[in-house]
Amino acid sequence: MFLNEYNMKKILITGGAGFIGSHVVRLFVNKYPNYMIYNLDVLTYAGNLENLKDVELSKNYKFLKGDITDEVFINNLFTEYQFDGVIHLAAESHVDRSIKDPLAFAKTNILGTMILLNAFKNLWNNNWEGKRFYHVSTDEVYGSLGETGLFTETTSYDPNSPYSASKASSDHFVRSYGETYKMPYVITNCSNNYGSHQFPEKLIPLFINNILNDKSLPVYGDGNYTRDWLFVEDHAVAIDLVFHEGKNHETYNVGGFNEWKNIDLVKVLCKLMDEKLDKPKNSSEKLITYVKDRPGHDLRYAIDANKINKELGWKPSVTFEEGLSKTIDWYLNNEDWLKNVTSGDYQNYYNKMYLEN
Repeated sequence: MFLNEYNMKKILITGGAGFIGSHVVRLFVNKYPNYMIYNLDVLTYAGNLENLKDVELSKNYKFLKGDITDEVFINNLFTEYQFDGVIHLAAESHVDRSIKDPLAFAKTNILGTMILLNAFKNLWNNNWEGKRFYHVSTDEVYGSLGETGLFTETTSYDPNSPYSASKASSDHFVRSYGETYKMPYVITNCSNNYGSHQFPEKLIPLFINNILNDKSLPVYGDGNYTRDWLFVEDHAVAIDLVFHEGKNHETYNVGGFNEWKNIDLVKVLCKLMDEKLDKPKNSSEKLITYVKDRPGHDLRYAIDANKINKELGWKPSVTFEEGLSKTIDWYLNNEDWLKNVTSGDYQNYYNKMYLEN
């Protein structure tokens, strides 16, 4: 086991104030009290330190504010803290934003990843025992599926958006550092995540918020685009397993075994919201509005997660309906969080916690 064999101590988690990252940080801080967990985040619109209120005072946790594209800063950071492992989640990740500003995605997702790789390489200078670089990627690098078939770890890359192209490129650079410099790495490609603390530009929290505010629910095209959905807490568990027990220079696909057409998902969401808000039947569904499709929209993603299941024993812990119900409950019980995020007030939290004390 990777943990027992090397007894790693200092772990850098990039993008740890974001949606998936905050769940990973929380899991590692609570599960590994002998580790020192460093959370590096530049705190863009998607980074929210309020996501980590429950662990921010833990003795084995430290927040570091900074940009992974700042080479001097990153090199100094690695020299100062001597990180044994990196779990790299920091990324621009919203496809619609990548269509409007592809260069921002190239800068963060490609150049930022290379700067981290280079800093890790230079720090340990081929003394790789007990070290690991873990790159978290997406199923979108594989392109689009027809009505049948699944993405496997050997599926050829065929990205169709600036976002997926930038993530595909970063995957290739991670592998190249493994081959050229013998850097120990693992990569995971995951399907669509859902759960608590997700910025409400993504489908599920956006629609929850819109239903709460009686706003339209914009569905692209005919609504038949199909995605595999992964509960974020299950993803964090998978990341923990792969980081500690995955084989070096291997890729693992992480999916929920859980395909849904967008329109069917939205209707289930509407039904649950009506029940939880005690609204008349079908009242939320009346908010559905079909809107013009976005360019390069992939028809279907579906992950074959049998490798991680067979090799590491990972599988989803909840059905989609259970996970979606838990997710809705969290947002309904944390409407102040939603209001802070949608108003932008959450961005003042860093100043209050770190600059005014």
